[in-house]
Amino acid sequence: MARMPSAERRAQLTEAAIRAMTRDGVARTTTRSIAAEAGVSLSVVHYCFDSKQALLEAVIEAITAHYVSVVKEAIRPKPTPRETIRAGFQAYWDHVCAQPGEHMLTYELTQYALRRPGFEHLARRQYAMYRDTYEELIRQLSHDTGLVPRVPVAVLAGYLAAMTDGLTLALLVLGDEKSAAGILDMITDHVQGLMGT
Repeated sequence: MARMPSAERRAQLTEAAIRAMTRDGVARTTTRSIAAEAGVSLSVVHYCFDSKQALLEAVIEAITAHYVSVVKEAIRPKPTPRETIRAGFQAYWDHVCAQPGEHMLTYELTQYALRRPGFEHLARRQYAMYRDTYEELIRQLSHDTGLVPRVPVAVLAGYLAAMTDGLTLALLVLGDEKSAAGILDMITDHVQGLMGT
C-alpha cells in the first residue's frame, strides 16, 4: 500500500464510504467494508477517523461538496439573472438524476443520526451545511447579477434548503423527471422574485 498524505487518504476513505453506504446502507456498512472498498487495511481507517461520527461527518461534507461544485459552476453569470438562477437549479436537478443513490444516502444519514443517541448533532450539522451552502450561493448570485435579496439572506437560505430537500425527496420517491422543467421554471421565477428583479 503506497503512502499518501493523510488528507488524501481521508478523502479516499470518505469516497469509499460513500460508495459502500450507497450500495449497502449506513447501518450495514462497517469500517471493515469501507477498508475493503478502499483497498486498505482496517487500521488505516481507524488511523484516519477516530470515530464513526467523524467518518459520517466527512461523508456528509463530501456529498454536499459534490453537488455544490456543480451548482457553483452552473451559476456563473448568464445573459440574464433568471437564466443564471435557472442554470443553478438545473445543475442540481441533473446531479440528483445522475446520482440518486448519493442523494438517497443523505436522507438515510439524517435518519441514522437522529435515531442514535449522541449522533443527533450530525443531522443538525448536515442541515446547517445546506443553509450555509445556500447563503454562499445567494451571495455569489447577488454579487454576479446585482440582485439584492428582499428577505434576509439567512431566511432565504433556510427556505431554499427546505424547498430543495422536498424537491429532491419527491424525485427520489416518485422518479418523475419529466415534470422537472415546469417545477424548476416555477422555482426559478419564485426565487428571482425573492432576489429582486
